[in-house]
Amino acid sequence: MKTLPHLSRRRLMAGGLSLAGWTALTGAGGVLVPTPRQSAGPFYPDQLPLDSDADLVTVAGRGGPALGDVTHLFGRILDRDGRPLAGARVEIWQCDANGRYIHSRDAARGGGDPNFQGYGRTESDGEGGYRFRTIRPVPYTGRTPHIHIAVAAAGHAQLVSQLYVAGEPLNAGDFLYRRISDPQQRAAVTIALEPRPDLEAGALGMHADIVLQN
Repeated sequence: MKTLPHLSRRRLMAGGLSLAGWTALTGAGGVLVPTPRQSAGPFYPDQLPLDSDADLVTVAGRGGPALGDVTHLFGRILDRDGRPLAGARVEIWQCDANGRYIHSRDAARGGGDPNFQGYGRTESDGEGGYRFRTIRPVPYTGRTPHIHIAVAAAGHAQLVSQLYVAGEPLNAGDFLYRRISDPQQRAAVTIALEPRPDLEAGALGMHADIVLQN
């Protein structure tokens, strides 16, 4: 079984707090701004990969890493009062560096990266924390770079959303990004992408807290 490169809790917390990117936004009444719901898209895997852990960069049985820039995506799963939600199921899926998803319809087009897992899942820890090792999201025809995320926690409706890269010029023309009309909710899924050599040589980092409706 694969394991992510070891990072101590202190190192992860320090890394998250040092990011200039987004952390949970506070709205009216002191409650947190909920992460907006978005479409799962047409390419949620129609067959989950045998290797479906939190490290999407290496696939069990494959000889090399995925194409693309290694990116650590991490944050917390919270309710609107800021309480961490432990044991939440967190899934992500995204296209590979060639713009292909691990879906039979997209795979039929050819050109996919066999060394990219394409889908991963994990559970939030006792402090609501989650973490994935993936690649920097890339654009494909009609879409700006994004990562799909789904969260299921006891007592809350399942959330499906998409995370976008802050400062990406293609965001302005993306129909799903533009559909988020509330500025605070749009900010909640617009995530800073920064060099993070402290986490892994040559790696990038994205810190995204996910806020579920009560």
